[in-house]
Amino acid sequence: MSNKVCTYHMEQPKKIVIEVVFKAKYCLICNYMDEAMREVLPYYTNYIEYQRVNILQSSGKQRFLELSESLFGKEGVLKKMQLAPIPSMFINGELFFDTIPPRHLLKKVINHVIAKQFSEINDAKRCDNVF
Repeated sequence: MSNKVCTYHMEQPKKIVIEVVFKAKYCLICNYMDEAMREVLPYYTNYIEYQRVNILQSSGKQRFLELSESLFGKEGVLKKMQLAPIPSMFINGELFFDTIPPRHLLKKVINHVIAKQFSEINDAKRCDNVF
C-alpha cells in the first residue's frame, strides 16, 4: 500500500479577456453591444477583463487588425480586405458574437468559458498516481 498523498487544489483561472470591436459613439449598434457587455460585467468582476477595441484609436486599430488576422489570416486581411465584423465580441481572442447578444445568451457563454477554464486548470492539477 502506498503512502502517496494527492491534494486537489481549486485554483483561480486567469481572467478571461472579452473585447468588443467598437467604432465610435455615433455607431448605435456598437454602443448596444458595449452596453450588453457592461450590463453583465458586474456579475463577473473576478473573472473578466473587459476591453473595448476602439478602431479609431491607434492601439485599437492595431488590435482590430490582429483580431481580423486571427479570423482570415494575414493574406485575407492585406490582400482581400477581410476584416472582423463591427461590432463584434471576442472572448480570449476567439470570435463569439457578430451581432448584439441577448443578455441570457451572453451570460451562458461567459459561464461556459469560465467553467472550461476551471476544468482545464483542475484537470492539470489532478494526481495520476492515486492508489
